[in-house]
Amino acid sequence: MQTIYLQEPYNKKQIPNEAIVLAMGFFDGVHCGHRKVIEIAKKEAQKLGVKLAVLTFDRYPGLVYRKTSPDFKYLTTLKTKLRYFADLGVDITYVVAFNEQLVPMDPQTFIDKYVVDLHAKCLVAGSDFTYGKREIANMQTLPQYAKERFTIIEVPHLEDQVGKISSTRIRNLLAKGQVAAANELLGADYSNTGLVIHGQKMGRKLGYPTINVDVDAAERIPGEGVYAVRVRFVGETKEYYGMASIGKNETVGDNLPVTVEVHLLNFQADVYGREVVILWDEYLRSMEKFSSLEQLMQQLAADQLATEKYYHINNN
Repeated sequence: MQTIYLQEPYNKKQIPNEAIVLAMGFFDGVHCGHRKVIEIAKKEAQKLGVKLAVLTFDRYPGLVYRKTSPDFKYLTTLKTKLRYFADLGVDITYVVAFNEQLVPMDPQTFIDKYVVDLHAKCLVAGSDFTYGKREIANMQTLPQYAKERFTIIEVPHLEDQVGKISSTRIRNLLAKGQVAAANELLGADYSNTGLVIHGQKMGRKLGYPTINVDVDAAERIPGEGVYAVRVRFVGETKEYYGMASIGKNETVGDNLPVTVEVHLLNFQADVYGREVVILWDEYLRSMEKFSSLEQLMQQLAADQLATEKYYHINNN
């Protein structure tokens, strides 16, 4: 997949001189609804005999247009998002910098520069996609800016028995620790990537050594609790089972920061400095402050049994 980074005002020489079908959106999480948009765009590209392109942004537009909290955390970093696009068969991804020149751009100029000048024969987007202020730059007003220079495919919201599948809904599920439900909406296993760093080494003293993972500060982690997880070291295909905790380790101290720690089952190796991917499978329990380290050790033993049961591991 070819990735082209555009920053306003961009150089037109960056744009391949060939027709495309363009799927447009922020696609945070690349969930089932997003995948539907891209799949429909892919079918249209195949029908027209042109390449499939995706246009996304380098940061969440809601940070500007909807005054989203500045500590907003992403479901997928740009690196992960690009990997998903490639897996879905996208030929070209345009990553547009959401900078000071782009923000005030009027809808007509945006469509002219980021659809027509990209040689799009068809634009595919979800029903709620906006390309500026929602009241004037929405899918309903798009035909007046398109001026019949390209066709438009508006993809209805993908819904399940609960309602619309959305990034917001997935974020809320993760905050509650409901990773299995979030995975259903994502159509993939939710994951975090980070470096293994040194911690307090308390787990080692208790007989349950952990790897402490420094997750990218911009990446959303599930809510505090203990989880059954799989871990893969970047560059390898093998996955290791483990039990992960997200919390402040209140049993061993007060006012500690939230950490992500994983005890890997049947694993012994020095992996400091390695990059790992944590795949979140199942919520096991909430975090607790235990009255003694002995009580904590008993709970860790129970957590390991629960993890082994979840993954059908028989150590007998």
